[in-house]
Amino acid sequence: MSTTPKVVITREPTGNVIAEGGDELAVTLLKRAGFVVETTPRSFWYRLPWDMGEERENQMASHAARMLTAVGYEVELDPGLDVTGITTPTDPLGTRVYGQQILSLTDQLNGTETYARAADLIEHVVDPDDGILIRLGQFFEAAAVQANVADTDDGWALSHLCEDAAATLTSLAEDVRDAGHQMLRLEPPPKRRWQEGVASYYATAPRPRTGATPAASEEPSVTPPNTPRPGRAR
Repeated sequence: MSTTPKVVITREPTGNVIAEGGDELAVTLLKRAGFVVETTPRSFWYRLPWDMGEERENQMASHAARMLTAVGYEVELDPGLDVTGITTPTDPLGTRVYGQQILSLTDQLNGTETYARAADLIEHVVDPDDGILIRLGQFFEAAAVQANVADTDDGWALSHLCEDAAATLTSLAEDVRDAGHQMLRLEPPPKRRWQEGVASYYATAPRPRTGATPAASEEPSVTPPNTPRPGRAR
């Protein structure tokens, strides 16, 4: 269990964004993220400067939370300040973070312009070792174990249900494991540059014959000697 003090970043009803908790290092990081100190005779806390606008305040609060989390602090960030999450009409606070990651992957697939990029995204789902389908199968296997521990009829029924889900996901992962490679093969071959075409032509074109000698079957022509015609004398 982490021994670092928890940091809470919230927006008050007045609209102020404040941070509380942490230690000396956390305070240093908050200052670097743009927070300023507020003190009273009995306590102190940190806040963002006023009149920055909610959008900018949300960005700075999220940045501070990322910095603190990166060095090991547990950070409780007001969901209304978090600009890194994805929200949907059915999850307006963005609490279903793992489903959001799949949604982000789907959005990337919808926006891709090449089959090569689409194949890469599909591999995140179908990879036989670390793909989403394999990991989901392992999740339901773990859920089956947890349900079985209850040692009740309802627990056993739920355990069998989760085992069936795990088996279905494992089978599905096997069926589509080659989908990424199949998508990649849809990519048309790249167009050759004209320099490559010229080089290929000269590499395969027949070469002209130079310094050729007559074929062995061809006899050289012989000029007949000059002989006097019959019936003539000098």
